[in-house]
Amino acid sequence: MAGTTPGAPGTPGTPRVLRAMNDRAALDLLLEHGPLSRTRIGKLTGLSKPTASQLLARLEAAGLVVATGTSEGRPGPNAQLYTVNARAAHVAGLDVNGRRIVAAVADVTGRTVGEFELATPGRRADSVVRQVADALDGAVKDAGLTRADVHRIVIGTPGAFDPGTGRLRYASHLPGWHSSTLLDELAAFLPMPVEYENDVNLVAVAEQRLGAARGHEDFVLLWNEEGLGAALVINGRLHRGFTGGAGEVGFLPVPGTPLVRQVVKANSGGFQELAGAQAVPRLAKALGVDTPQQPYAKVAADLLARAADAYERDAALTELLRQYAQRLATGLASVTAVLDPGLIVLSGGAVAAGGEILRSLIQSELAELAASRPRLVVGEIDRTPVLRGALERALADTRDEVFDTSR
Repeated sequence: MAGTTPGAPGTPGTPRVLRAMNDRAALDLLLEHGPLSRTRIGKLTGLSKPTASQLLARLEAAGLVVATGTSEGRPGPNAQLYTVNARAAHVAGLDVNGRRIVAAVADVTGRTVGEFELATPGRRADSVVRQVADALDGAVKDAGLTRADVHRIVIGTPGAFDPGTGRLRYASHLPGWHSSTLLDELAAFLPMPVEYENDVNLVAVAEQRLGAARGHEDFVLLWNEEGLGAALVINGRLHRGFTGGAGEVGFLPVPGTPLVRQVVKANSGGFQELAGAQAVPRLAKALGVDTPQQPYAKVAADLLARAADAYERDAALTELLRQYAQRLATGLASVTAVLDPGLIVLSGGAVAAGGEILRSLIQSELAELAASRPRLVVGEIDRTPVLRGALERALADTRDEVFDTSR
């Protein structure tokens, strides 16, 4: 039986591994709290002053921390403060839909340092690699960096790439992204690791790391903007399903709307038809509210914001909000019956516009329709949540690599 060489790199319990664990704990504390003194780091980690000094010297030599000013306003001499070196690594995130690609670059502390938006309507199907490269280069240039400075990219798209075929599924409205060779082409063109994730899943990542789902290991996020979808987080991990399509709740058959057959070809389903953003203008018109029908996502958000503002003062708008809440609760009741989540996060422009009033109405309807009673909250990441989730996902993996001092 082969043995493990005592003291070999990565061996549990060796000084090298213990130092690396202390290093990572200190770096995480600096990310959480901002600049800290040696004494404060020692207290937070439980390390002695000499050990904390050695740790900081080691991290400074590795380029992972930098000295940044001194503490003031306390008795005694000012203490040197340390912070994570923001330039130790950079990551990029891309948010893709049928009209544009939004790209952003963040430093290792999570601060966004560059952004760029590339309009893509009418682009040729064979130009996806060029589109991704142009969007990335725009954000990199805005950050004053080069492609070589980016350690990892996470790209968020509607639908999901089938792990068996490499093809994008559940997003027929995204031209040019369905080739079985696309992922290989992008990997060959870009010099850094590239990961792909469903856009709604990335919103859940952002809400779990920074928003309404912080501290929750099990929750569902319902997204309603141009499409209706969900992200499922179970035991702290995203559940993607066999083909990556877990959470495509827009295809869910529900009462109150005719059955939609060939749902993938139709790119719609019962819940989407009943409670998607496109249903809001139709519902408003049926209630006698004068409204345009397109662009339906913006029109829906405007109508629901008006309805929330005029709740119980305008009969038609009040009824609009109540009926729409019932429609959303109808689909959520099925989700609740299968998953029994403790928390449901409501996100996307069409539900965020209705605010707390819409949330409360959905909560009341769901209590009548579901056997269990999950708590509903409105999402807190209201600016580019898909992009924020992509950056957070890229940062987590990159920090695991860059902050590993045991190598």
